[in-house]
Amino acid sequence: MRYHVNGQQHEKPSHRTPREPWLGYARVAREVLGGGLTIDTLPDNMTHLVEDAGRYYSWRSFGPDDQRTNELWVDLNDLEHGQVRMHGILSNTHRQAAKVALSFDFPFYGHYLRQITIATGGFIFMGEVTHRMLTATQYIAPLMANFDPSFSKESIVQYLDNGEVFVVQWERVRLHGREAEGAYTFQAALHLTGTITFSYRDIPLPVEVISSAEHQVKAGLSDAFMVNLQSPQSSDAQRRLYEYHRVDIDTTKITNNSAFEFTALPTCLQHDSCELCLSSNLTSGCTWCNILQRCSDGMDRHRQEWLDYACSEEAKDVTCEDYSMGRPDSSIDPSVPSDSEVTTPLGVPGRTGPPRQHDGSAHTGVIAGVVAALVLLLALTLLALYINSHPSARRNSYWPSMKFRKQGFHSSYAEVEVEGHEKEGIMEAGQC
Repeated sequence: MRYHVNGQQHEKPSHRTPREPWLGYARVAREVLGGGLTIDTLPDNMTHLVEDAGRYYSWRSFGPDDQRTNELWVDLNDLEHGQVRMHGILSNTHRQAAKVALSFDFPFYGHYLRQITIATGGFIFMGEVTHRMLTATQYIAPLMANFDPSFSKESIVQYLDNGEVFVVQWERVRLHGREAEGAYTFQAALHLTGTITFSYRDIPLPVEVISSAEHQVKAGLSDAFMVNLQSPQSSDAQRRLYEYHRVDIDTTKITNNSAFEFTALPTCLQHDSCELCLSSNLTSGCTWCNILQRCSDGMDRHRQEWLDYACSEEAKDVTCEDYSMGRPDSSIDPSVPSDSEVTTPLGVPGRTGPPRQHDGSAHTGVIAGVVAALVLLLALTLLALYINSHPSARRNSYWPSMKFRKQGFHSSYAEVEVEGHEKEGIMEAGQC
């Protein structure tokens, strides 16, 4: 894999650096967010992925004359595909995102996800921890840009989930501040098999001329892992998000009636035994961590556990036969004491049961327990009566949406609660 930096070819940075040997990628850009979260990514103006070895995905592009382009487009007007839902909030707002639950486990970079976040800006956020920089990493982006569905009643963000494919379509959406230049229609499809497709129907402007001054402009895939680091200035641990892989597609191929198809490749995470992990011809660079019973190359969303249990050190000079023979400390959780370390509540070695108690103490404990249960039952009854007589005390049952706000170069968001929006007579609650 090679990177293009400021017009020059450079070799990929080493997976280990003296300063932070666990990082895996050189830290190029950093932004500290609220809640002690730092995101480290490869910014567009400094580093571009121009060639990928196909470690996670292989992909192909299709033009207007390719039959595959029409085959990949999912016609949401065809009822045979299933029920289509127009998202009322996203179809009426600008720089906002909402969580949606999937009906199936979708494999993304080898991790199975059941919830995603759809954004008005032409992308799907795939992270498990939401933050103010959804555009930074962990995304599926057919065309990430500053789209504003609230400008026109014709602009719609809708989705389909039939158990085998989840499709998000941004239909007739326009760029904020450049609405007169035309409407965009495109979609992203997430298949049960892990295949991802981007399909474009109407692209009025070349992607290269779309401004990234107020919102990042990207097309492709990205994932990252989160680790906890001890800050030298504070005793509190700081969460840091590192982008470990990105696919940037050739945006010059995004035109009217074009498409991209990404095929998920086997990953180390799919192997569930030491033998498969170390001998499979489908993957390379995999290591078996016997404590976690997990196969990995150390660069995935489970990175923190990989570090906590020193899996890279455990696997040195060890074979699968060593684990099967019960090699010492090869499968013992360091957080669980061994039998020889178990002590009684009184600290007397060899005694595993509680000390004997007098009969009088036992009767007193029973009486106290009955009284406590009666008090708890009375409190719950009073609470139920209060809630029934005060409807405003009930909590809303819908997902909060995430609204973007401009903050420097990056697009950020804040959580907002919206009851519902109406467009073309269709009412959509906040929950998806």
